[in-house]
Amino acid sequence: MSTTSRQRHDLPVPAMEPDGDRHPIITTAAGRALAVLRIVVGLTFLWAFVDKLFGLGYATKSGKGWIDGGDPTAGFLGKGTSGPFADFYHTLVGDWWVSPLFMVGLAGIGLALTFGIGMRIAAVAGTLLYLLMWSANLPPENNPVLDDHIVGAVTVIVLALVAAGNVWGFGKWWSGLDFVRKYPWLR
Repeated sequence: MSTTSRQRHDLPVPAMEPDGDRHPIITTAAGRALAVLRIVVGLTFLWAFVDKLFGLGYATKSGKGWIDGGDPTAGFLGKGTSGPFADFYHTLVGDWWVSPLFMVGLAGIGLALTFGIGMRIAAVAGTLLYLLMWSANLPPENNPVLDDHIVGAVTVIVLALVAAGNVWGFGKWWSGLDFVRKYPWLR
């Protein structure tokens, strides 16, 4: 008997929910591992937000936080960009909307991932933010195409696709809210 003629009957079929969505069935251990990954990535975004807000002396110098009147995007956009899009990013320095949008993005993505709510929106926003940061320094230093920003973008997409907010998060509760059931893209 050849191995190609054997069928795998032990793989579970994705469950169908009442709204017609199919969700992958994963093992308990895999679900927990994805939950840990989701929380770690979420806390990474939240840490960046808190450091830029208060100027804790890590990526943002003490006394240069947003609440101290510092601009959380000026240093990177003005001096930290290179490559074909550098001139575009330089033109954004000091624009009234750039820092608030960036800070709201960091906080929103971080909270959504950490708590497991709004995973689809977090994936879209997180991917966009990662791709913008990737494009600010092309080509990447150690690889002609890939860097940690691309890995991060793929990660947030995968976390949303496997409903990682349902394990050790509020994803199931969030999905059950009336307005989220009415607008499933809010999951």
